[in-house]
Amino acid sequence: MKDLWMRQIGGVLRLELKRTAFSRRGWWIYCLAAAPVFISLMHWLIEIQHRSHSHSIGEDSVVFAGLFLFFFLRGSLFFGAMGIFSNLFRGEMLQKTLHYYFLTPIRREWLVAGKYAAGLAVSLMLFLPSVAITYLLLGRHFGAAWTDYLTHGPGLGQLGSYLLVTTLACVGYGAVFLVCGLLYKNPMIPAAVVWVWEALNPFLPTVLKKISVIFYLKSLCPVEVPAPPPFSVMVIEADPPPAWLAVPGLLAVAALLLIYAAITARQTEINYGE
Repeated sequence: MKDLWMRQIGGVLRLELKRTAFSRRGWWIYCLAAAPVFISLMHWLIEIQHRSHSHSIGEDSVVFAGLFLFFFLRGSLFFGAMGIFSNLFRGEMLQKTLHYYFLTPIRREWLVAGKYAAGLAVSLMLFLPSVAITYLLLGRHFGAAWTDYLTHGPGLGQLGSYLLVTTLACVGYGAVFLVCGLLYKNPMIPAAVVWVWEALNPFLPTVLKKISVIFYLKSLCPVEVPAPPPFSVMVIEADPPPAWLAVPGLLAVAALLLIYAAITARQTEINYGE
């Protein structure tokens, strides 16, 4: 029995990887993943033209922290996960192909698991290299000093933390948008609500801050990004959760959402006319 459901999940995973990773409609997601790499590359090329640097490695690390928070977590990674995961079911409903899965002798739970695994694999394949390359290129113009910062300083440790946060973001946002794709005809509407809620997180009361993915992801980032004025006076400070609580907490929320998605999939009936 165990071998059967593992083979079923593996079969769905292989089919979905072909459909999701190489879809022409997903070209804009590739652009989202490549955009920060391009920005970092331009920064490197411009800086190597100057023999004296107007900033330090520490300042570049803060720049990357801001880029990671505002461009990755609230921008490219968020919308990339939305595009990948919300279409796993909704895209097939629009193409009128989901019934082929439902006619096969496979439990709906394993179908959800296989589709989610495929979406997670594609998102990690795109955004983990994007974060790593962007980080490594950003300070490359410092030459040997940057290499020393990576190997003997906090550089590689910071990169590892950013990669962990990226993985958890794909896990958490992926589960959210998989559920949105199952429940809503137009996943863009709940995605917009989630995005606004995540963007308002710094200004929310402490209790409401905790009902958010970004709150736990920010607590795992190695470099804090100060809020610029006038927003700094509106930010409500809250004690960040420790890593031992943030990581299992995000994984538990994602697991609960996937369980809910599996229950919803079992009760889903195909009606392409709606």
